[in-house]
Amino acid sequence: MNTIQYSGEWLALASAVVWAIAVILFRKSSLTIHPIGLNLGKNLLALILIVLTSLITGASFWPAVPARTTWLLLLSGFLGIALSDTLFLWTLKLLGASLTAIVDSVYTPFVIILSFVFLGERLNWQQLAGVALIVLAIIIITRSQSDNPDGPAPRRHFILGLILGNVAMALVAVAVIIIKPVLNEVPVVWATGIRLAGGTLPLLFLPLFPQFRSMFRPLLKPNNWKNLAPASFLGTYLSLLFWIGGIKYAFASITAALSQLSTIFVFILAALFLQEKITRTRIIAVLMAFLGAFLAIY
Repeated sequence: MNTIQYSGEWLALASAVVWAIAVILFRKSSLTIHPIGLNLGKNLLALILIVLTSLITGASFWPAVPARTTWLLLLSGFLGIALSDTLFLWTLKLLGASLTAIVDSVYTPFVIILSFVFLGERLNWQQLAGVALIVLAIIIITRSQSDNPDGPAPRRHFILGLILGNVAMALVAVAVIIIKPVLNEVPVVWATGIRLAGGTLPLLFLPLFPQFRSMFRPLLKPNNWKNLAPASFLGTYLSLLFWIGGIKYAFASITAALSQLSTIFVFILAALFLQEKITRTRIIAVLMAFLGAFLAIY
């Protein structure tokens, strides 16, 4: 039994909030840093923070964990961070925050389908209604995208972003499913650090090749860290800790639905900080999403 009731659900919700804030900052960083360089930069800073967290809390760097569990966490990091995050950041660069948030919504159906097939998870009718309301809210926002004051993305960018975004969400869904069964065996901070290592180490080899070096040079400019540093702290360090905790202590399908609320939060933050207009349709969608979150939790 969890020390705090519904702790997994609340962690998933917290992950959605901090991730949404980070998306706005990552969007600004993507204007000056290549997606691959951006991914490496955010991962390195978050990995340093995880190491510091382990030192401060006295957590073991080498707990007694089966080798298979460690390899699954590394594979999950490679799929869900090295590959998926790079594709996500590329989508963000191509489409901007609002459209990327919409593409991001396919994550929930991917996880729910995979959880049903591979983990045998079943939701009750109240939880299914909550998930349905969240998905319906996202669909409503998608259909209202025509009122975007910034206009649609160029067709070529939209199609490429759509493809990259869908592949990114499929990869992260797979990354969730393969570690869900083993998370009860490991501490959250340690699991987060191993996943980050799996997502960071492959990218560290790329600067060794001359054709990739230009992608990483912007990381050497201190000014580029003005947005990247807080984005990494919120979107990679905190969000990943909350996300792993959510997956560990709740159904993967419920966690996916609650994490998906980041889509709604991105629209709210975009309105506040990027001056995107708020419409009646979007307000209705936000209220539906929060009602859906309540049903999914309880």
